Amino acid sequence: MNITAAQVNELRQMTGAGMMDCKKALVECNGDKQAAIDYLRKKGQKIALKRADREATEGCVISKATEDHKFAAVIMLNCETDFVGANADFVGTTKQLLDFAVENRIKDMEALNAATINGMTPEAIVTDLTAKTGEKVQVGKYFAIEAEYVTNYNHQGNRLATIVGFNKAFNGIEEIAHEVALQIAAMDPVAIDENDVPQATKDNEYNVAIEKTKQEQIQKAIDVALKKAGINPAHVDTDDHINSNMAKGWITEEDAAKAREIKEQVAAEKAGNLNMTMLENIAKGRLAKFFKENCLLDQVSLIADPKTVREYIQAGDKEATVTAFNRVKLG
Repeated sequence: MNITAAQVNELRQMTGAGMMDCKKALVECNGDKQAAIDYLRKKGQKIALKRADREATEGCVISKATEDHKFAAVIMLNCETDFVGANADFVGTTKQLLDFAVENRIKDMEALNAATINGMTPEAIVTDLTAKTGEKVQVGKYFAIEAEYVTNYNHQGNRLATIVGFNKAFNGIEEIAHEVALQIAAMDPVAIDENDVPQATKDNEYNVAIEKTKQEQIQKAIDVALKKAGINPAHVDTDDHINSNMAKGWITEEDAAKAREIKEQVAAEKAGNLNMTMLENIAKGRLAKFFKENCLLDQVSLIADPKTVREYIQAGDKEATVTAFNRVKLG
């Protein structure tokens, strides 16, 4: 059957597939347009299966809020290369999925996957995109927030986006909310405040602080003992340094042996004689620093330094606070 250029172009406009793929599909389907579309879709499924084990860490990240600022969502559509991720069709599909999700106030990934968009599931849309690009494509992340006031921020390049919700709207909320969304993008907080940090994370950070403080106290004692013995601690801090510095003639074999003995003996003595009350107080201080650096409301505001984000928000309304946020970034 003779397939015309007009038929090929029409199918290409409808599917976004390559010219040769469209022509082959029409030839295989005897010019039947709908059958050719199904043919291309099945081809996409085959490609998707072949590339299922590939890593898809590039892509496009976009966020959006409703006009009434009551709902916002952020989506990550992944592919294999940044070239495909920046492609207009790929970005357009990401926006198509997000527009539908925001318009219908889809609350989570499960609900999004169960939706039907113009007669197609997100899985079918992604499979079609796989056929067009030849790469593994998947919806990597989707988050949504519903609150009394929400806003969003999209960083240039479609690689980073944030959404944030507040417990109330007030005069000046637009500017404040925007700055908080920027803060989330720049400072990557892990929680809203200390109460929002999972107990397992708190316990882990505290234990890490205890262990780090123990090692610091032991090292201080070792350094003091080495200096008393006339040995520079920097020359014997590791076995590699000891061997290297002996080869350079900076320390003798006798000094090296003495340093190793001192390090072993002092470490054992100090480990059994640590002041636990002091260790716990230092660890608590380090945990407080962790909260200040990683909890959104306790971070120093980038726009209102030295005020915290909490103080910056409450300068607009004393009862206002953040109820939820999400930050999504490629890589």
